[in-house]
Amino acid sequence: MLTLHTAALLRRDRDGESVPDHAVLVSGDRIEAVGPLAELSSAYANARVRRWPGTLGPGLLHDRPLPPAPTPRERVHALLRTGVTAVLAEHLADPALRAAAERGDLLVLATAVAPTLRPDGRADLAVHGVDGTCLVTVVAGRIAHRRA
Repeated sequence: MLTLHTAALLRRDRDGESVPDHAVLVSGDRIEAVGPLAELSSAYANARVRRWPGTLGPGLLHDRPLPPAPTPRERVHALLRTGVTAVLAEHLADPALRAAAERGDLLVLATAVAPTLRPDGRADLAVHGVDGTCLVTVVAGRIAHRRA
């Protein structure tokens, strides 16, 4: 199923300029296209549309130890609540923590890579409100966190 994710603003990478009226077309766990909402809506009229408040951008990379929590699953969920979709392998030395990260479909990276929204890239997205609060985290095309 195709899904168009759109928000008031879209940012292709962490430091990039935010642009209005753009969207990310997702199919399964991959990004099919990034571009103007009107063009993508017209070209993919049967796609489900998810409209989010705030700024839509790539999921974040967590490059330090995971936050403390009672269980490995809760430590991973703490990341998802902030828009994180990737973590450096060096911070997952504990097998239980690594397993929890893998069950959550977080990307486990050997080295830091700047996240970006690009066609054929993995569909890892995050929506942040004007106050910086993460509203939605999409990991490999599925909503993994949604603020109530």
